[in-house]
Amino acid sequence: MNLILLGPPGAGKGTQATRIIKMYNIPHISTGDIFRKNIKEETALGKKVQQYMLKGELVPDDLVIEITEARLLEDDCKGGFLLDGFPRTVYQAESLDKFLEKIEQIIDKVISITVGKEELMVRLIGRRVCRSCGASYHVVNMPPKQMGVCDICAGELYQRDDDAESTVENRIDVYESQTIPLIDYYEKAGNIAYIDGSIGLDNVFADIVRVIGA
Repeated sequence: MNLILLGPPGAGKGTQATRIIKMYNIPHISTGDIFRKNIKEETALGKKVQQYMLKGELVPDDLVIEITEARLLEDDCKGGFLLDGFPRTVYQAESLDKFLEKIEQIIDKVISITVGKEELMVRLIGRRVCRSCGASYHVVNMPPKQMGVCDICAGELYQRDDDAESTVENRIDVYESQTIPLIDYYEKAGNIAYIDGSIGLDNVFADIVRVIGA
């Protein structure tokens, strides 16, 4: 089962991705994770990526594609995969389809988790993260037992810079502007399914399973 997971910041993709890969026993392929792995291992690709990241620049499409294709050729992807964070553009989507055609595979389903902008703002602005262990909380939906203190390790909870209100709004707007053409591309391909991300984690996952099938 070859899947793509789309969704704006705060839509709950991370939670659903964890459930999907466990149920279907496929690897979760995140471009961010791939970048970090290659940089850590000091591969040739990692060194190229790091040059852009150190300057705060976007990694060029062709380099993202090269790294993703290399990952998809690894043995654990032979039984399927879940792509998260790729493709981000129509060019990347077209390149992915050409690559998969070469290795005689296809994308079985594109899952797009949708959540209204107002709810996304509430979710992201209220998020707090532990400086020590990285555990996540929410001031409204999942507050810690003691405000500002992690339940797990008693570390300090803080708001990430990219969860500030002005930054969150910009992240959502950028995602929407980038993704509309991609949504159109997969609508034409006829393999996209929309999942309402506002109905609770368990209900969202149940809908995803119905879409993917057993």
